[in-house]
Amino acid sequence: MNEKPTFAELGAFLAAARHRNFRKAAEELGIAPSTLSHFIRRLEERLETRLLHRSTRSVSLTSAGEAFANRLSPLIHDLDEALVEAANTKDSPRGPLRVLASDVVAALLMETVVPTFFSEYPHVQLELVANSAFVDIVAEGFDAAFRLGDDIPKDMIALKFGAKSRMKVVGSPAYLKGRQLPASPEELDVLDCVRSRPATGVPYRWEFEKGGKKISVDPVGAFTVNRSELALQAALRGLGVSYVPERLCRTHLETGALVSLLDDWSSTYEGLCLYYPGHRLVPPALRAFINVVKRSEFA
Repeated sequence: MNEKPTFAELGAFLAAARHRNFRKAAEELGIAPSTLSHFIRRLEERLETRLLHRSTRSVSLTSAGEAFANRLSPLIHDLDEALVEAANTKDSPRGPLRVLASDVVAALLMETVVPTFFSEYPHVQLELVANSAFVDIVAEGFDAAFRLGDDIPKDMIALKFGAKSRMKVVGSPAYLKGRQLPASPEELDVLDCVRSRPATGVPYRWEFEKGGKKISVDPVGAFTVNRSELALQAALRGLGVSYVPERLCRTHLETGALVSLLDDWSSTYEGLCLYYPGHRLVPPALRAFINVVKRSEFA
């Protein structure tokens, strides 16, 4: 190897390795596909090793290319972070920051994280978007997003917050008074269940687990909502029982406004993660937001 590879060549290779597509990789980097192809060809010439298999329809990694990408990716990420830190040691974070979260998580962030963030970083323009659907955050222009830990895309950096959580079946004392209470998930049809359905698709099934036995129930009820907060409000107002995240209904359970059912059947799920693109520089504003989340009770 006569000359060392340039950062442009290394970045072009990693983009192509992520997307397996020269056009998409070039769009990410803001360069022409022909320029990206030139960078990768120069890199292969410098290393005297073929890194990618190319055809008119597909791009794939050679065994050498896959090994090189696995070693190179974390090194480039660490270097990017070091450059950002060095460039922003004197300045307070500023500028726009777009964060995506589910309806439930967005509401929780509003309790302490967002007010604290603005009190400490007044020069950042934070945009918090509530959307429970799966979204390509790179394509939609988000800096980061929250999602359950087992649903994070492979090419993202994920930071886990908190332990596993549970889903709860809850109802108001007034609604449950005098009614037969179910001893198992199969008996839920004795109650009015508030169903949940996304904007597109069929209503969610209620998942339960006990002693290794798993049960999935299609709840029966006349009322259907598309957000967990609406399901919670329906339970509080005595419209039936709802199936909601424990973190959303915990306060109401503590005050007695709601009662939980089938606790021994409550299913758990992975804790929340904040994730962001692993191939981009971490903006100072995002780094500051992460620090606030880590310090808050939200975590």
